[in-house]
Amino acid sequence: MPSWRHPARVVVFGFGMATLAGTLLLALPVATESGEATGLVSALFTAVSAICVTGLVVVDTPTYWSTFGELVVLGLIQVGGFGIMTLASLLTLLVSRRIGLRMQLTAQAETKTLGLGDVRTVIRGVILVSLGIEAVIATALTIRFATGYGEPFGRAIYLGVFHAVSAFNNAGFALYTDSLIGFATDPWICVPIMFAVIAGGLGFPVLFEVLRRRRRRRWSLHTKITVPVYFGLLFVGTVAVLLFEWGNTLGKLDVHHKLLVGFFHGVMPRTAGFNSLDVGQLQPSTLFISDILMFIGGGSAGTAGGIKVTTFALLGYVIYAEIRGEPTVHVMGRRLTDQVQRQALSIALLGVGAVVAGTVVLLSITSFALDDVLFEVTSAFGTVGLSTGITAQLPVTGQIVLMVLMFLGRLGPITLATALALRERARRYEYPEERPIVG
Repeated sequence: MPSWRHPARVVVFGFGMATLAGTLLLALPVATESGEATGLVSALFTAVSAICVTGLVVVDTPTYWSTFGELVVLGLIQVGGFGIMTLASLLTLLVSRRIGLRMQLTAQAETKTLGLGDVRTVIRGVILVSLGIEAVIATALTIRFATGYGEPFGRAIYLGVFHAVSAFNNAGFALYTDSLIGFATDPWICVPIMFAVIAGGLGFPVLFEVLRRRRRRRWSLHTKITVPVYFGLLFVGTVAVLLFEWGNTLGKLDVHHKLLVGFFHGVMPRTAGFNSLDVGQLQPSTLFISDILMFIGGGSAGTAGGIKVTTFALLGYVIYAEIRGEPTVHVMGRRLTDQVQRQALSIALLGVGAVVAGTVVLLSITSFALDDVLFEVTSAFGTVGLSTGITAQLPVTGQIVLMVLMFLGRLGPITLATALALRERARRYEYPEERPIVG
């Protein structure tokens, strides 16, 4: 297969083309409320943030973009969630009723399926599950906007659909200037949003398995790892917010409202970008815990970003085995191959390198504090979208850094590195073994 046809490169190219198309559409005068053309950087940043389902913005979404511009953003979010190659594969199936080997390989790279025979099922499932969950959430939100806030029915539908798609795809774009702060104590808005974020963040393979195999003992190793670790981290995030913010940003709320807001902000670093508290007012300890959760992210092959909870968990098992002096790593009755261990380590270290590099660059070109810069960089890499409010104030160079991090975080360090490599080569020989001093 020619190097330019490598599935990983095609995925990167597809996301790049979608970003370009979105940028051109958002740059049109019709895309803004003022009727004036948007600058290249602002249009590009918004397109990258939407296609990478992040949610960071340099302009206020509801007041700056027209309905046309908002629909472009919504379309980019949906395309980013589905995956460029998933959509391309679906179109091929609809037109020709058959799918070629190269297209299957390409779709496999995007959907992370384990076998070529699973690709058709996964592609159909991605579409059906995504649209099904979005429809349910949109209906719930529409009813609430119409009955609880007096929105005209057409406007309520628009608000419901937009926020449902944004939530399920873990994008975090909202049609309110203060995100969801105005609905912080409304469970009829917050709970459906949280449900959508969790469903999208668990990943499609987990959703498929849970829906098909209700007995836990029949789950695959991936699902057995993802579910408890995902919800464990969600619990940690919730407790951290309640603990550190109880007398701060949560101080004026009733106890049951504190619990709701705490749970909401425990879910969002999974990696959505909605907020019902002013992130800029959070305690440094809360921001740091959120940094860790955003960096880990959600489940693989879903709409969440980060290094993924499976990567985090597998590294924990590797460390545990090393501490015990075991020659191999075992997880729940299964042995991990060396390839999986190297992949997990590579993803984690590349992620750390990206966040450190981005943080150093922003610190060197701005006067913002480390807490704010690290939070913003981690949010971009984890495709979260939570912000302390400094994104729009960054210089163009800083915004470009965030765009690179969002693109890298959406595609994954390994996928991007593979796509940029000239070719893959198999080692035909090995050097003599020698052990350096470690530690």
